[in-house]
Amino acid sequence: MMGWLLGIIVNAIVLMVVAGYFESFYLSSAVAAFIASIILSVLNFIVKPILVILTLPVTIITLGLFMFVINAITLMLTAALMGDAFVIDGFGMAILAAVIISILNMLIQTFIIDPIRKK
Repeated sequence: MMGWLLGIIVNAIVLMVVAGYFESFYLSSAVAAFIASIILSVLNFIVKPILVILTLPVTIITLGLFMFVINAITLMLTAALMGDAFVIDGFGMAILAAVIISILNMLIQTFIIDPIRKK
C-alpha cells in the first residue's frame, strides 16, 4: 500500500513537471495532478495489460518501443476522463510526455526512492 501511494505521489509530481514545461500539456492544479495520477495508476493496472497483449507482435517487432505508444494512449484516456482539468493537445504531445514521464520516473526511482528503501 505504501509503495502504491509513493508511486502516486511521484507520478503527480512528474505530471506537474511536464505540465510546467509544455503549454500543450495542461493540468489545472496540484489536486488535478494527484487525481490524474490515481486515474493513470488504475488505467495502468486494468487497461495497459490488455493493450500490451493485443499489441504484442508490434511491441516485439519494435523492440519494446511501442510501449511508449501504449503509455501515450493511457495518458490520453486519463485526460479524456478528467475533462478540462487535464488536457493534452495531440497524440504527438502524449507520446513525448510518455517518454519524459518514463525517464523521470526511472531517475526518481533509481536515485531517490531505491536508496531510501535500502536504509
